[in-house]
Amino acid sequence: MYRIERTMLTSYELPAEGLTTHEFEVKRSRFITWIDRARSEDDARALIHAARESYPDARHHCSAFVVHVEGAQPIERSSDDGEPSGTAGRPMLEVLKGSGMLDVAAVVIRYFGGVKLGTGGLVSAYTDAVADALPQVRRRRRVVRELVTVNLPHAEAGRVEAELRVHGVDVVGVEYGSLARYTLAFAPGERPLIDAHLAASTQGQAEAKAAGHRWIEVDA
Repeated sequence: MYRIERTMLTSYELPAEGLTTHEFEVKRSRFITWIDRARSEDDARALIHAARESYPDARHHCSAFVVHVEGAQPIERSSDDGEPSGTAGRPMLEVLKGSGMLDVAAVVIRYFGGVKLGTGGLVSAYTDAVADALPQVRRRRRVVRELVTVNLPHAEAGRVEAELRVHGVDVVGVEYGSLARYTLAFAPGERPLIDAHLAASTQGQAEAKAAGHRWIEVDA
């Protein structure tokens, strides 16, 4: 599931950009699943709207999504869209939550086939519709990185940058003036190591200053 340090989420998986689709039938009812990235409620509702526009004659467009909110609990929403209460949206949401991903939305479009599935059958069908599609979803990981800035003489900047990169420090910005002003990114909790590497590389002449944090995406 999600990894939390203290009260701040520092890493989570999310879908890569691009729509994933899946389709199957149960007793002549056709279920079409869409799963995509949703970085906000608006993104999720846009996906639902797109599904309605693409399949306007379908009986149901059930949905669920989980969206990361920094410093707060994720936003979780689901809709049965006319199916009996609790038989579609909620099961879909539980599958999404079990995937460990955030910023993810799913829509299941149903064309009724004339045979009623019953409460248990609907729960099973909507659960399977999302669960069977999830293995096809390519994943990325969002990680938080602490930022510091440091001023380096131009003559030393290239060497110091190379040494920092060897120790896993990412250079995410450089501004040139009388000195080269570097913005460095690293995993939370590694500031003492960064300070030590910087002191060793510059004989204690350079001092890093905190510059907040940034989310970046990496391969899952």
